[in-house]
Amino acid sequence: MQQITVFMDIESSRSYIDELYSSDESKVIEALVTLKNSVIGSNRQKSSVIQQGVVPRLLQLMSDEALDPNIRLEATIIIGSLAKGTPENVSALVDQGAATALVELLKTVPVTAKLAEAGLCALRSVFLHPPAPVAALPADMRLLTKLTQIAREGSPTARCCVVRILSIWCGGTLEQEALCAAGACSAIAALLSNGRNGPPVARATPALELLANMCFENSNVAHVALNTKHGDNCIPSLLTRLVSRDKPLAVSLGAARCLTFIHRAHQLPARDPKVVFGALPCLARLCTKEMPEEIRAKAAETLAYLAEVDTSLQRLAAISNHLMSSLADIVNCPSAAAKQGAFKCFASLGANDEDIRKRIIETHGLMMHIVSGMNNPEPSIRLAAVRCLHSLSRSVQQLRTTFQDHAVWRPLMQLLNDSPGTELLTVGSSTLCNLLLEFSPAKEPMLDQGAVEMLCNLTKRPEAALRLNGIWALMNMAFQAEQKVKQRILCCLGTEQMFRLLGDSDTRVIMKTLGLLRNLLSTRQHIDAIMSEYSSQIMQAVIVVLEGSYPAEVKEQALCILGNIGDGEKARDCIMANEDVLRKLVDYLAHPESKLQEAALFVASNLVRGSETGARARQARLAELGVLRALAVLRARPLAQHLHDKVKTALAQFNELT
Repeated sequence: MQQITVFMDIESSRSYIDELYSSDESKVIEALVTLKNSVIGSNRQKSSVIQQGVVPRLLQLMSDEALDPNIRLEATIIIGSLAKGTPENVSALVDQGAATALVELLKTVPVTAKLAEAGLCALRSVFLHPPAPVAALPADMRLLTKLTQIAREGSPTARCCVVRILSIWCGGTLEQEALCAAGACSAIAALLSNGRNGPPVARATPALELLANMCFENSNVAHVALNTKHGDNCIPSLLTRLVSRDKPLAVSLGAARCLTFIHRAHQLPARDPKVVFGALPCLARLCTKEMPEEIRAKAAETLAYLAEVDTSLQRLAAISNHLMSSLADIVNCPSAAAKQGAFKCFASLGANDEDIRKRIIETHGLMMHIVSGMNNPEPSIRLAAVRCLHSLSRSVQQLRTTFQDHAVWRPLMQLLNDSPGTELLTVGSSTLCNLLLEFSPAKEPMLDQGAVEMLCNLTKRPEAALRLNGIWALMNMAFQAEQKVKQRILCCLGTEQMFRLLGDSDTRVIMKTLGLLRNLLSTRQHIDAIMSEYSSQIMQAVIVVLEGSYPAEVKEQALCILGNIGDGEKARDCIMANEDVLRKLVDYLAHPESKLQEAALFVASNLVRGSETGARARQARLAELGVLRALAVLRARPLAQHLHDKVKTALAQFNELT
């Protein structure tokens, strides 16, 4: 029946469809009006017209500058009507070049023409259906300047259309800079200025969205916006007026987002009244139960971004307008956006302050929501829940209590073993670093779930952040661990991979790799056991660092590893048998960098200790190679008291056996 109905529609419309191709302009315009009336409000008719292949003819009529302006206008209006149909309708229009044709139309028609307004309405409808065909709109300065002129001087409809299109189009630095250069900030300031009661919602909302997108993580554009005026009012002052309680919710939220993005672009300090008394309380108010869910979700996410890096804003937000209970209620909302926004906001609030973290965790049922969020089928919720968990995992107290009670490591390990995306893997592995600290009860069960193997695989990833998290977590796992755990780490990681990590382009990865070695080589029994199996590889790794062009803090770690080896009953023989290392030790005792002097002194002190077996022979060898002389020279220099005491103790060890 459906097919027969469509067939009848096509047959009945055939006559006026045919007239679209007539050479008689009066027949063409009559057919266009009939077609326009048939498709308005009917998705079935829109689909039928598109299926009949009429779109190319409509685009031709719209674009032909030799035709009657009314023909071009009616054809453009029909394209706009078709673009208000189903996503499939819009996709078909884009595939047939409608977006490009509309942009070309806007390049040629006068800014005040009705045809320009119709073209903008049609292009807005096309852009509102994701994915928007942003490539159809080039970063052409003449076109962008013309569009920003329409935003300032066009009809109310045209102005709203322009800013909506540009807000969707503005997706990166190139677009931000181009719009700024084309005068978009001035156009936005004009759109936001409209007497005592502010601009109408239909105009203000897209203008605020455009401003937010332009300023997002772009200091240059945010600086221009900060200093752009319309009349006597600069943009920040206009925004501050719009966050007040008497403004529509969408407008207040949009203005608060703009102030947030300008602040995060380093153009408004955290203590600026526009942030402290404008954006922050507005966002906290918009999170409350009385607000629509969509507004609450976006307000929570924006507040998370506002407070993400500044401790003072985190503390202020935590006591604003019962925010904790508001966020706990938002987590219960059904939409993914709401849950995501609440989790992100909790994560930001608890990023730095232990008292705030305690308050968050004491929020009724939150930990159960986090565990549930990590099991949610929606990827954005899983990521936000893990972000929240990562923030809270910085609390030593909670690692030992609440985290253990809820076994949060179990869903986290499940997530990380299910081939997650890079972002989730990065945040999740950062959380693992905290869960694997030596005082965490989660350490043992995570080992049983294959944490060592997963972390060793992370160290092989091309992303520096994942390599860092992998080796950092292994370092934490090795701290004060049992010998079998250390052996498992070494066996799984492999010495070849260890050497690759020591040659990493990221100094932090090198530091954590050396930190891992240092933790592995602790406790005398463990040191001797590990060095009996891996002595040549570990000594080679240390030598590579001591002889290479590494920063002082990296070489300090290598010397500390030698110091640990020197504490081993049998392992110290590996140092004593290596003359190159001993001569390096002499060099570092005389090094101008105090931290390297102190680390070298740690090595020497362990090697010369008189109470150990073979001490006399070691001391004689060290004296022969210049260690005794280097210590004497060091003692004669002006040193910090603690360093002076260590030198004195080391020299006393020599004296005891002479």
